[in-house]
Amino acid sequence: MMRRLPRVFRSLRNVNYRIWAAGAFVSNVGTWVQRTAQDWLVLTELTHHDASAVGLVMALQFGPQMLLLPWTGFAADHFNQRRLLMVTQAAMGVLALALGVLTVSGIVQLWHVYVFAFLFGCAAAFDAPVRQTFVAELVGEEDLHNAVALNSTSFNAARMVGPAVAGLVIAATGTGWAFLINGASFIGVLVSLATLRVAMLRPHARAHRTRGGFSEGFRYAWGRPDLRAILTMLFLIGTFGLNFPIFISTMAVTVFHADARGYGILSSIMALGSLAGAFLGAARQAPRFELLLTGGAVFGLGCALAAIAPGYWFFAATLIIIGVSALTVTNTTNSLVQLSTPPEMRGRVMALRVGVVLGGTPIGAPIVGWVADTFGPRWALGVGAAAGFASALVVLRALARRPAPEPS
Repeated sequence: MMRRLPRVFRSLRNVNYRIWAAGAFVSNVGTWVQRTAQDWLVLTELTHHDASAVGLVMALQFGPQMLLLPWTGFAADHFNQRRLLMVTQAAMGVLALALGVLTVSGIVQLWHVYVFAFLFGCAAAFDAPVRQTFVAELVGEEDLHNAVALNSTSFNAARMVGPAVAGLVIAATGTGWAFLINGASFIGVLVSLATLRVAMLRPHARAHRTRGGFSEGFRYAWGRPDLRAILTMLFLIGTFGLNFPIFISTMAVTVFHADARGYGILSSIMALGSLAGAFLGAARQAPRFELLLTGGAVFGLGCALAAIAPGYWFFAATLIIIGVSALTVTNTTNSLVQLSTPPEMRGRVMALRVGVVLGGTPIGAPIVGWVADTFGPRWALGVGAAAGFASALVVLRALARRPAPEPS
């Protein structure tokens, strides 16, 4: 039966990938429950609608992606990836449970959230590059693009479920239980990692332990015009565009006066667009550089339409556009970078990619939060729109400078 799966699900024919995907989905649901609850806790319970505080939490949570970049890439290229994932996933589960206990007991304060966001970000910084490159060990090079897209499908299917669950949990029992749910969800991915058929894994070549390993990866990436354009595009969109907790929470609370359920619904609707983008990526035979131009331009258009949305449901519809385009950009860059990078260099280059797309958050999130507080959330979305259009121009310039194909 598995052999008859349509092309879009072809990676599921691999038993190890099926085991991994099942555990990851459970954990992904919990992750989105926590993200939604954390933003709601800061915006409505620990502050009086302070978007700058939400931006600071994001900066602390994603800052370690850039701060720890030399070590995260080294770890991904040198250590056993399955064991490293077990350590990072267990650490994030413990942190979620601890924050849940503080919140349920009623003693949580804003500085607690700041500390836990930073610690969670440190664990995630080591987790992200190895989790993305581990896919190649599960399925091999031939199905890598499809597996990357299916990973995003799982992540965004969970994104549809998680925020809605968070809204219901917050309304029924309080914010703390959402963190406890996330802590428990890490059991799923830990069990899947423990039950993988190790003999069927396809470990790629490991890098030699040399000094300057990170700088070697940076020089390699920056020396290639295509990777340089990808990193520049990701910096623009990651820094100023992927600030969805600020965009959605401030529009929901201050513009449309929605409650926790309304906020959760908006997050789930955006995930619907992201899920559609992930399915489109899984159906493609291979990633194309030209697709980044469309993705960046449509992302800018979606943010512009969201900024002028006259009502709640019009705004919700624009989130679908933003979700599709954002996933097109992130999935395509993920596959392009992995498929065009030597296996022994892949961990460092992927760590650089993750560091750029998430590490710009400490710069962008406080700026976008300040814009939302000072001028209103619609202007903050305008910043995201400008980032999308600028990223499209970067790709257009790279395409224009590509050498013409040799005549046959």
